[in-house]
Amino acid sequence: MAQLSRAARLILVGAPGVGKGTQADRLMKRYPQISQLSSGDLLRNNVRNRTPLGIQAENIIKTGGLVPDGTILRLILNELTTRGWLSPEDHVPPLVLNSSSSASSLPEADSYITPPFPAESRYSYSNSPSASFILDGFPRTAAQATQLDTLIPINLVVHLSTPAEIIMDRICNRWVHPPSGRVYNTTFNAPKVEGKDDITGEPLVRREDDSPEVWEARLQKFEETSQPLLDHYESQGVLWRVQGNSSDEISPKLFAEFDRRFTAVDATAVEL
Repeated sequence: MAQLSRAARLILVGAPGVGKGTQADRLMKRYPQISQLSSGDLLRNNVRNRTPLGIQAENIIKTGGLVPDGTILRLILNELTTRGWLSPEDHVPPLVLNSSSSASSLPEADSYITPPFPAESRYSYSNSPSASFILDGFPRTAAQATQLDTLIPINLVVHLSTPAEIIMDRICNRWVHPPSGRVYNTTFNAPKVEGKDDITGEPLVRREDDSPEVWEARLQKFEETSQPLLDHYESQGVLWRVQGNSSDEISPKLFAEFDRRFTAVDATAVEL
């Protein structure tokens, strides 16, 4: 395990199937000071705990709407301030997100969208290594990234890149054991008995959306929507690209770059 010398505020960007979850898990294992902040988990927790924003979000979801960016940003802001990683200036009104508050006492979530927060200078952020995080699920667009900038500066955006044909081969040869979630691949992680789970011997199945047509569309959509996001962070000088045909090929490169930026560890001492 390596120790960080300053806070790492990280976003992983990559096409579906590229292994963002694998890299996030490996980073947190190697650098125990890093936490994962999932916008989806924050939303579900607030809905479950019946906070005002959670109630607002639940009502939107029930009517088939999309949760506004402003609501997600408020959830992220609350999490960062609760952890002590972000501090509002004295003149900024405190957030009230506890379950005893009335949802009607807060402005509509949409009112926070443009702009959600006045200026980055109204918040001071911690550079302590313990304030390191991987932000998962947000931002997905350049507009969302611009809004996030008003809260806290991201200091590393990693663009994980694997050739589309490799991803397609990986996905189209994937089989799963639904009860346990175990995943197999006939190319590089085949089950001991064809079509059977190694542990239970139960049949493996293909996911309905693991078809070439579905994944070609998903990969194309990612390429179209991600470029403005990548351009945004490249203009800020925090974008770093890494390419590989597998997670095991990408991880050593990622660790070496991470060590160079955030630790005093010799970047040649890289282990998976």
